[in-house]
Amino acid sequence: MGTKFKPLKDRVFVSYTAELEKTAGGLYIPETAKEKPQSGKVEAVGDEVKQLKVGDTILFDRYSGSKINIDNVEYLIIKEEDILGILAG
Repeated sequence: MGTKFKPLKDRVFVSYTAELEKTAGGLYIPETAKEKPQSGKVEAVGDEVKQLKVGDTILFDRYSGSKINIDNVEYLIIKEEDILGILAG
């Protein structure tokens, strides 16, 4: 995907999806009711980002960063220091 957004300095541009979890009884638990970290894919990085590259899958806290909507797709702009880690592929 060619992104239309270039983050500045130590910011990372992330795409993510809010996954619905289903209980054994068939009820869906919304993302807002969960307290676990979320994951996303790095779409673009600022010039000062040192440890991430485009395409990395990362973990971040649920309340990290700023949400932005581009072409009806949810993205997150987050500081590199707020990222918990990189998921090994």
